[in-house]
Amino acid sequence: MQTAATARRLCLYNTAELELIVQAMACQAAALLPPGPSALVGILRRGEPLARMLQLQLARLSGQAELPLYGLKVKRYADDLSLLHAHTALTENPELAKLDLAGTSLLVVDDVLYHGHSLLRTCAYLASLGAQRVRTAVLVDRCVSQQPVHADIVGVRLQIAPGDIIECNVPPYEQDFRIEVVRRGA
Repeated sequence: MQTAATARRLCLYNTAELELIVQAMACQAAALLPPGPSALVGILRRGEPLARMLQLQLARLSGQAELPLYGLKVKRYADDLSLLHAHTALTENPELAKLDLAGTSLLVVDDVLYHGHSLLRTCAYLASLGAQRVRTAVLVDRCVSQQPVHADIVGVRLQIAPGDIIECNVPPYEQDFRIEVVRRGA
């Protein structure tokens, strides 16, 4: 059993560095989203505030109104990577079901792409609602996806030991915006 004494926490990216990364992600998103109706889908918990950051940056870049943003609760793993649900749990969002998703480009935003279950489940759900144009963005890609998904926009790619944990600290859930790796002791 891991204890606090056997784990080390290392900050890989601080707030200032991540603000630049989010700006670069917004530039990529602006280039990927075609003209016409678009919306952001933030995977709860930390994907939603990341989507809000991208929403603000995209409005600043385009000089247009902020894109609509919808939260979607999707869960498979706990923060310590222990399995919570054998099948990825998704709570449907009735606001998304009301939209004309066939005519709307969507950008799904999450914090970490690990095995790919959350993004796969989210994209399948959106497709079942009629979405035809879905792009994905993640702050961190661990480069170990086991599902046939990838992120179109990646803030940083981190190849770390399988037992190590990437923690994205994202306000308002944490005080400081940062990416840390938690290394488990030997």
